Amino acid sequence: MAHSQFDLFLQEATYLDQASESTLDRDRLYGLYTSWCFINQQKPGPESEFWAAMSHRRIATGHNGLRMKGPAAADYILASYPGLV
Repeated sequence: MAHSQFDLFLQEATYLDQASESTLDRDRLYGLYTSWCFINQQKPGPESEFWAAMSHRRIATGHNGLRMKGPAAADYILASYPGLV
């Protein structure tokens, strides 16, 4: 079965952690997606398309239980906080 770009992003760059109070808000989730696209040499879809896909997968923009993982997480963190390097 073929997976969409959004399915692959969720599988490779996020994990569900319902026990944590920390979660990916709207800006961080889309930022992680753009980092994932950059690392995987994919063209990011428009933000409206991204949120439509997340809505279809029942991923909320508020408390969604998602956490970052993998190379896209590292790229996003380093790009967001350049003072760390």
